[in-house]
Amino acid sequence: MENITLENLKTRRSVRSYSSRPVEDEKLDAILEAATYAPTGMGSQSPVIVLVKSPEMVKKIGKMNAAVMGRDVDPFYGAPAVAIVFGNKESVPTWFEDACLVAGNLLNAAHAVGVDSCYIYRAKETFSSAEGLALLKEWGLNENYVGVANCILGYGEGEAPQPKPRKDDYIKII
Repeated sequence: MENITLENLKTRRSVRSYSSRPVEDEKLDAILEAATYAPTGMGSQSPVIVLVKSPEMVKKIGKMNAAVMGRDVDPFYGAPAVAIVFGNKESVPTWFEDACLVAGNLLNAAHAVGVDSCYIYRAKETFSSAEGLALLKEWGLNENYVGVANCILGYGEGEAPQPKPRKDDYIKII
């Protein structure tokens, strides 16, 4: 069956090398809007997305994320923007799953408009640190918000990654 949405879902890849070229605001707006249409428990819309475009702040958050690993690397691979998805642990019981669905929509929307992306872990640890909690406060979020996903956005350098073959027992039909 041919369908552009299905094709986009099958061709999105995690990109781990970025040019410094910024993502156009029009594309960022479209990506973020699509992310807000992810399903959420009881329609709560409890997740919050913080888009960071400032090179200094992207670098700062990247260093905080790398510190969680205990390594001096750029976990954001030079991407010029990061959309951080937070879940509100005091909202619905599905707050974590809701934030994950938002992140998934965000990554797929990015691919649909020609922007590369990658889901980067350690948002929870990064934003539960004293420095991370201070950033939350600066951004108008309280300690009920938990970092769930760092979604880096930009234009990849080099060849696009190729998909691994799907495992044989991925689907069970009963």
